[in-house]
Amino acid sequence: MTFNIGLSGLSAANKALNVTGNNIANVATTGFKSSRAEFADQYAASIRATAGKTSVGSGVTTAAVSQQFTQGNIASTGQSLDLAINGNGFFVLNDGGQKLYTRAGAFYSDKDGNVVDVSGNNLQGYNAQDGVVQTGVLTNLKIDSANLQPKATSKIAETVNLNSSAPQATITPFDPSNVKSYNYTFNTDVYDSLGNAHQMNQYFVKDATANSWTMHTTIDGRNPSDPTATTPLVNTLSFKSDGSLIVPAQGNVPGGLGINADKSFNLAGWVPSTRGADGTWTPNGATANAGGVALDMLATTQYNSASATSAKTQDGYATGELTGLSVDGTGNMFANFTNGQNKVIGQVAMASFANMQGLAPNGGTNWKESFASGTAVIGTPDTGVMGNLQSQALEDSNVDLTAELVNLIKAQSNYQANAKTISTESTVMQTIIQMT
Repeated sequence: MTFNIGLSGLSAANKALNVTGNNIANVATTGFKSSRAEFADQYAASIRATAGKTSVGSGVTTAAVSQQFTQGNIASTGQSLDLAINGNGFFVLNDGGQKLYTRAGAFYSDKDGNVVDVSGNNLQGYNAQDGVVQTGVLTNLKIDSANLQPKATSKIAETVNLNSSAPQATITPFDPSNVKSYNYTFNTDVYDSLGNAHQMNQYFVKDATANSWTMHTTIDGRNPSDPTATTPLVNTLSFKSDGSLIVPAQGNVPGGLGINADKSFNLAGWVPSTRGADGTWTPNGATANAGGVALDMLATTQYNSASATSAKTQDGYATGELTGLSVDGTGNMFANFTNGQNKVIGQVAMASFANMQGLAPNGGTNWKESFASGTAVIGTPDTGVMGNLQSQALEDSNVDLTAELVNLIKAQSNYQANAKTISTESTVMQTIIQMT
């Protein structure tokens, strides 16, 4: 019996060495999860044995080699498609129709634009159409490298202050080429349907009437409603005694910009044009936004401080070429374009399991679903029990090298001690033989 007990101890110590050695070998493997050997004692079955009185153990057995799914350190890499999970969950991979699960987030784009790992497995997620993620249909994530279609400007919003203490212009009438004929000016780019930029200029002239300014508006130096005319559109801006703008009434303004229902100015009628070699302006084949261009100036003020534009936005843009990718904490994958725009092209999916220790290792730092793990619950990052994503980063192995080196010493001692048990039993046997 003692030989068998010693042999079981040798086997257990050898198993512990194997597990520890495997952990140490993968200390630098991205997304690797360490394991530990768990042992249980054995007793020979006997119907005559009295529990706790005369029962002697018959050795040790390996009860399980359990995986430890603790969080590994997250290291920054600078690569746009490197992803790390901070918290619970796994990336979902498609290996020729078979679903695999991994914590290793080193992904790349193949020649067809598919997002894959180093083994060519496709990262699973939800693709987007027109910037809207189509959740519910799990598919291979793919990078759309097509140019971003231009967008004609439909709204401009400006925050401007006009200096209440400014003197009147010394030159009249208004002349955009003479800086003494106006008090303040700035320009804004607006875009037509083909992505061509056109410069909109606004000139502000302080009136003789108190708390009143005249705004002259041109696009490409021409009248927005008539590309053949050089005279600008003219509007009056009136202010209250507290410096806030008097909201204009809705309707058309003769010789100026009309007023929309939301009290913004309306550049309806603008015809995008270009100047030919002969100096004439002709339509360039593009169109303006079908509903006109709304110019929101409701935040304009007249305070005793320098005339300045503190904020300005417009929603049009030119054609954009793909320059890079980025992923946010919820797994949304953005395409970044040369025109400064970002577009959602998909969302990374994640999976969780009721019993992670029940997952079956598949090699390549991947796992497969098993009966013990339960069915995969598919979702998106940072929802439910799912962790969030960190882009341009990878999760390191969770192996504690110091602890593993200590485990090596313990396993070696266990092996030597069990070998001593067998050696001692052999000596006893030799003594008995010599007595006969």
